[in-house]
This record gives sequence, C-alpha cells and structure tokens, in this order.
Amino acid sequence: MARIRLELPTVIREALWRHLLPRVVSPLEEAAFLFARTEQGDETVAFRLADWLRVGPEGFRSRSQYHLELTDETRAGAIKRAHDLGTSLVEVHSHIFPGTPRLSPSDIAGLREFVPHVWWRLRHRPYLALVVSPSGFDGLAWIENAKEPQHLEAIVSDGALLRPSRATPLEEYSGDGSL
Repeated sequence: MARIRLELPTVIREALWRHLLPRVVSPLEEAAFLFARTEQGDETVAFRLADWLRVGPEGFRSRSQYHLELTDETRAGAIKRAHDLGTSLVEVHSHIFPGTPRLSPSDIAGLREFVPHVWWRLRHRPYLALVVSPSGFDGLAWIENAKEPQHLEAIVSDGALLRPSRATPLEEYSGDGSL
C-alpha cells in the first residue's frame, strides 16, 4: 500500500483549521473542500493543494453538533470545480467534541454513497476525506478504487509531518453497503 500524504502550506492549513474549529466555539460542524493535484510514485501518493473552498451556512441542508448534510448544489459545485481544475477532491469537516478524531459511523455511511459517485464523475481520480477535531485529525483515501480506502499517513505542512490518529478502522468501511 502507498503512503498517502496531503501537502498544505502552513498558512492555508491554519486558515482551514480556523474555519473548521473557530475560536468562538460553534455548536455546529463545519466543512470545506480542497482541490488537489495527485502525484503517484512507487510508494507515495501526494495530494498537493491547488485551491480550497469554505462551505458557508447556505451550503448545508442540515447540520448539528454531531452531523452535517450538504445541499445537492454544494456537492455538485465541488465536483464541478474539481473537474474544471483537473484535480482530485478532498472533503474536510469538523467534529467539535473532544476525544480521538475519527470518521463516525454516519460519516462512513455517507462516504459509501458519495465516494463511488465522485470516483465516477471525476474519472477515477483519488479521493480523500478528513475529519478535524480540537485534538487532531484523521483521514481515509481512495486511491485504486471507490471501495477500498487506505489511511492517510500525514499532512505535510511546510516540511513538518503532522500525523493523523488513524483511529478510523478500515474494516468499518465496506463498499457493499454494510458497516
């Protein structure tokens, strides 16, 4: 399996974290999309930031402290932007509660539905999903197909390696619709 890295300049990573985890504690999850060029080597897949987009309040169908659902227009717009840029899509959202960061069962259920759609629309470009919390982050990437994710190894930020929790069990994700 390839080592998967997301490369973000520190200034962008800090702005992204401020959006996802505002200083004035919001009772709601936040979201953003990153558009990244992917480079695949023998042992490493690098997602290199090309652009990013904050999801504003109008981009949510619903959201709470433990769940969010984007509007169809928001999801379609992110896919179209990735298509127009020729990039992979990276979805990022926050979990505002304490504890080890990991994708939740509802996140995984949503990914089982969304990743195959994006994979098809973006002609099999890799896809990355991240969750950010006050105590860290975690992420899964789909590199070879839309049914078998791999753990993110690190975010590289101006040379610094930031390590994810790797707390999301891969066995929880199954492309056949079961948890």
